[in-house]
Amino acid sequence: MGLSSSLVPVASALLLLCCCFTGWNAAASASGGLRLNYYSESCPRAEQIVKEQVRSLYEEHGNTAVSWLRALFHDCTVKSCDASLLLETDAATGLVSEQASPRSFGMRNFKYVGAIKAALERECPGTVSCADLLALAARDGAAMLGGPAPIAMRTGRRDATESHYGEVERYIPNHNGTVSAVLSRFGSMGLGAEAVVALLGAHSVGRVHCSNLVGRLYPAVDGGIEPAYGAYLRGRCPTADAREDTRDVEYARNDRATPMVLDNMYHRNLLKGRGLLLVDQRLASDPRTAPFVRKMAGDNGYFREAFAAALVRMSENGPLTGGLGEVRTDCRFVNAK
Repeated sequence: MGLSSSLVPVASALLLLCCCFTGWNAAASASGGLRLNYYSESCPRAEQIVKEQVRSLYEEHGNTAVSWLRALFHDCTVKSCDASLLLETDAATGLVSEQASPRSFGMRNFKYVGAIKAALERECPGTVSCADLLALAARDGAAMLGGPAPIAMRTGRRDATESHYGEVERYIPNHNGTVSAVLSRFGSMGLGAEAVVALLGAHSVGRVHCSNLVGRLYPAVDGGIEPAYGAYLRGRCPTADAREDTRDVEYARNDRATPMVLDNMYHRNLLKGRGLLLVDQRLASDPRTAPFVRKMAGDNGYFREAFAAALVRMSENGPLTGGLGEVRTDCRFVNAK
């Protein structure tokens, strides 16, 4: 999961979720239409189908698991967990996809959403929403990456009929932003400092494109970066002229030790001055977040608990439920009237 550029027992996770996060009561009422096993009667195998598809895709394209985490972050952070992110640009209707926003640079694997949706449609036509698909895929993707499992996730989300393209820049925090800005944005979703530090732990997997790094490397390496690590990053990003519009973009792995494992290596790296994005590194020095960075760096089990709880909470941000929205038959387009 990148900010702009990739989960311990369920009872513990849910206890942490219910007791520790700012704004929980208000947020819970806003997502009151969600429930566990929502599809138990209408599509009993829905969650199993998503899990099977996520596993199959992971075995063929490992980076898809990282993509599901970032997709859920982008979808839920921009107003609502409503699969608006998945809508493609439609010149006929004037709809502009959120994927076209600069904040969505580097996102990929949207084409594989269609494979998961097709499997669901074969089993239960017009039943399982794209918004629930994204939430479940992120949960199961995290498990594929060695994150916490199982995670109980409520479902019952419905799909937006419009894109929020014009608001993406306002909702997705900038990778060079301040900790205050990030805490404020997540706080509006009922997530406190502990949850923010846990969720950004998703930066333990995946990669960051050089276009998002060169500001810390040129003309001089940021003093907050460990010197040896700075030299490595300059090797990965050899010029300040890193462009976003090239197909073969240059990048650096978020974590060189366990690059495809969702673990606390992210937090351990922050304590060593090895944070890739500026906002990542700032977490280790800000008094509101530094204690959680240190605690997660020293206890992977604690990180997993906090991540699981925060992921669930984020996945329930302002969902459309009941008679709102629709259940798209193709996640790329609003249903034909």
